[in-house]
Amino acid sequence: MPVELHNGVTLPQLLHPVESLVRVFIATFTSDISWFLDYCKIPRHLLVTVACHNKERCWSASSENRMEAPFESHPNLLLVYPRFPEEIAFGKDRKKQGVACHHPKLIVLQREDSMRVVITSANLVPRQWHLITNTVWWQDFPHGTFLDYSALFSGAEKQKSDFAAQLVSFIASMVNEVPSQAYWINEIAKYDFEGAGGYLIASVPGIYVQSPIYLESNYFLSAKHILHTKSAHRMFLGSVQTSVVGLSHRFHIPSDAGAQLKSLSAFLGKCRENMHGTTEVILKRNTNIPADANAVSVLVADLEKFSEEDAIQLGFLPREVAKWVAPLSDSGFFNFSGFIYPREALEAAFGVSNIKVQLLLYVSKGPEFSRISGLICDEHFPPLCSLIASLEQCLGLWRLEEVLSNIKWPETLETDFIYSASSIGTSINPHFIASFASATGKRPHQDFDSQESDPEWGCWTANHELKKPSIRLLFPTLDRVKKGACGIQLCRRLLSLPEKTWQRLRSTCIFHDAIPQPYARVGYPMHVKVAQRRFESRLGGHSFGWTYCGSHNFSPAAWGQLLSPPSKANPTEARAAPCGPKLHICNYELGIILIVPPPGMSKHTSERRHELDDIVLPFVVPPPRYKQSDRPATPFAMREAMAEACVLQSNGLVDLSEETDEDIPEEDDEQVVELSDCSQEEKEEEKIYAEALWGQVDFSQSQEKD
Repeated sequence: MPVELHNGVTLPQLLHPVESLVRVFIATFTSDISWFLDYCKIPRHLLVTVACHNKERCWSASSENRMEAPFESHPNLLLVYPRFPEEIAFGKDRKKQGVACHHPKLIVLQREDSMRVVITSANLVPRQWHLITNTVWWQDFPHGTFLDYSALFSGAEKQKSDFAAQLVSFIASMVNEVPSQAYWINEIAKYDFEGAGGYLIASVPGIYVQSPIYLESNYFLSAKHILHTKSAHRMFLGSVQTSVVGLSHRFHIPSDAGAQLKSLSAFLGKCRENMHGTTEVILKRNTNIPADANAVSVLVADLEKFSEEDAIQLGFLPREVAKWVAPLSDSGFFNFSGFIYPREALEAAFGVSNIKVQLLLYVSKGPEFSRISGLICDEHFPPLCSLIASLEQCLGLWRLEEVLSNIKWPETLETDFIYSASSIGTSINPHFIASFASATGKRPHQDFDSQESDPEWGCWTANHELKKPSIRLLFPTLDRVKKGACGIQLCRRLLSLPEKTWQRLRSTCIFHDAIPQPYARVGYPMHVKVAQRRFESRLGGHSFGWTYCGSHNFSPAAWGQLLSPPSKANPTEARAAPCGPKLHICNYELGIILIVPPPGMSKHTSERRHELDDIVLPFVVPPPRYKQSDRPATPFAMREAMAEACVLQSNGLVDLSEETDEDIPEEDDEQVVELSDCSQEEKEEEKIYAEALWGQVDFSQSQEKD
């Protein structure tokens, strides 16, 4: 928060003037829509989209549960409930649900001449804007001189800032299954985000793996024919992790399956694997299959002397992927090429494994990309939204690492590393704290006990964390909460620190009291999620470093839990596909990082020309360490205090009648996720889809022979 606005800002002030608003997009956890409409005097016909949390709807597989329009007084207000992916459900069964939360606090205000992006820690409820201390960051972005679609892709070259790409990717992940809201992708392309003052940090639920950044390809999907042309890195836009469906039907059922397997083995045996262990496949449009006009076949062939007649079809792209790949390819806006791990495909074809065959889909600018602003129409918005939502992005801890770890932070000049959160995860331990610190660029001093051959050499590890804790956690003491202006009542469903987490980490002495600032806020609870790492130069005492604010609480559910690859009984056994670390994220989250680089570093667009101390934090720094007698305001401690208060209430001394409408994100993330359980098998609906396509492909081929 800028110094001049340290007295705070109201929600109506952020929206003012509402008369000039064209569209509004809001993402929140809890919400009171009626209060928002009345308090901010929202015009009746203003287009308003609110993405919010609803456990039943977000876990539902039905597209009908993705949205509702419940307000007759505001017919253009739509509530959206982003889907939680099945892969993070208990037992990978959506019906069993799991640990997940739609927890961001984002407001996008579109006007004809500007777009304001607001990132806050406040939910869309009155108490959080009237009584509780929250953080707010915002910036206005001007209308661009042209529609800039390249800015929507992080992989595109010559981007001074990836703010637009990160923003559009996050919004696309929330509205992907609501086609009527896909126009937001096009609206964001109208504005210029190159002057962004910070870096967006997003989390989206899922289990993620880091794929090769760029692979050179020779064949592209085309509506009319297979396009043979060498790719250029300057045209590359990004990649998508998907799969090949239909292998089991192709190689297990036909009478000539044995001959097909021999041919497949011969092709894959001769193919050249690149340095990442993948080989290119051919993608072909099947425009004459009645079962799906968007069908895309996956072929294996000798690419040195390619002949479609000699190619062997592995299977198809999944229906949900082909649904957006086909129209975007047919329009000429994008080129698509594919890569598989050949040994993985062979294992699936021979029935050794029933795990999905991975396909890395690479996306580049198509022949009509430069003219997309003049050619794009409403029917292209949903597939474009799906593409952007599917593109691989660094999220959670990996996004932190992408933004911060490339800067060489001078460890000896560090003066503080703090994190204040209203909720601290159940499974917080030295391993997670070390992962977080390492992602932000924290490095140990030269360690003479380890060697460069050690894979963790130069990284901040749990061992370093146990010897010398890196971060000071700010959380209010029970006494501070009890003495607050609103007492325990307002905090009991606002603060979350499990008692067992406190007992487990108590001896580390990392807990410090969270005292609100400025002084006028003392006594009012804080709902902030703020991290800062501060350095001070020896010459001149200038402060630098970075500050994060947003919706991420300090938990693996919010930032992601790193999953190590399972150890193999036989380490010499070759893997069908690489099995590197994965990141398991439970929540939708969004925040902003403001960077003040070390002196002498070249300036980037996203870096502000001020000292780190110019950013006013909502709490006292340095924070006081817990005294021996201090105890955090855990739910258990607050229940005990409430029980004592009830005794006083019975004597007429305390009023406990008022309840709060706040809620705490479901972040009971203390669960062990086996990486071996993260591999996905082909779903029944995918098998049915592939079998229908195979039947019609085989029929059309027999007709051609006749």
